[in-house]
Amino acid sequence: MAVKLESMLEEVAVEKAVGMVLAHDLTQIIPGQFKGRLFKKGHVIREEDIPALLSIGKEHIYTIRLEKGILHEDEAALRMAKAALGANVQLTEPHEGKITLKSTIHGLAKIDKARIDEVNSLDQIIMSTIRTNSVVHPGQGLMGTRVIPLIIEEARIAEVERIAAADGPLVEVKPFKKLRVGLITTGSEVFKGRIQDKFGPVVREKLAALGSEVIEQRFAPDDSEIIVREIRRFKEEGADAIFVTGGMSVDPDDRTPGSIKQAGARIVSYGTPMLPGSMLLIGYLDEIPIMGLPGCVMHDPYTSFDVLLPRICAGEMITRDDITEMGYGGLYNC
Repeated sequence: MAVKLESMLEEVAVEKAVGMVLAHDLTQIIPGQFKGRLFKKGHVIREEDIPALLSIGKEHIYTIRLEKGILHEDEAALRMAKAALGANVQLTEPHEGKITLKSTIHGLAKIDKARIDEVNSLDQIIMSTIRTNSVVHPGQGLMGTRVIPLIIEEARIAEVERIAAADGPLVEVKPFKKLRVGLITTGSEVFKGRIQDKFGPVVREKLAALGSEVIEQRFAPDDSEIIVREIRRFKEEGADAIFVTGGMSVDPDDRTPGSIKQAGARIVSYGTPMLPGSMLLIGYLDEIPIMGLPGCVMHDPYTSFDVLLPRICAGEMITRDDITEMGYGGLYNC
């Protein structure tokens, strides 16, 4: 049953409201210049406030008498935010009826889309989030919570809390691990010095942005035996991950996919339904992530490598289902 707002509000002409307390934030909009809170909930109206109130179309203000089982928008937003709160996330104070959840660290945002959808299917309830698996920084917004009406039944917020409590936090941020990555660059043209390696600087930069590093880069010709030997050496030396660059196309002399398998890796997927980056390979050598990186990683700013790398650096195991899901929304070079 909808709340009858009118039964709990008392309307007062703004000129007679001096000394009264505002029941909610009042927003001012000046197109192209300003949009924000002009007066905060709880503000005691003064004589000098009247022109400003009239300028935003407020000829009347309202006082609220909340009945049992009814929540103000601020309290509703706060309870929803607390219900969603996970590790490495903090809350802002209410602002215009909204509370924002922000990251406290540099890490990987994890958002439970299914339960967020379930909450948002409830009428006049809002949880607005960034996409799961986004890389975030301290202070970056992850979710906003609010309700549409000024007041709402407590039972409806309790339903949000029930959904949020069903299976872990709705929103959290996983910290990145500092991975020590072994990098193998294949290709006789690079190995013999005919062309300069372009993979190394790009991979180093992407890893550094996530707090990881290349411990060593080795070069190998188009020779499966040598590539396999270098892969196994990095494993024996304790690398946390191994990346093999080049040799990932369908040309007969491209040896990387076969060499990774020959080295003993369990292949999760050779190929991803994302463009650019469809020729990427992901697998595991025991528990060590191993990737075959296609040429697009050198020159395209965002590829399948950029999708998977943050998850690997956060310690997640990539599955075949994860690869399958990359196809929807995965067209970047159209």
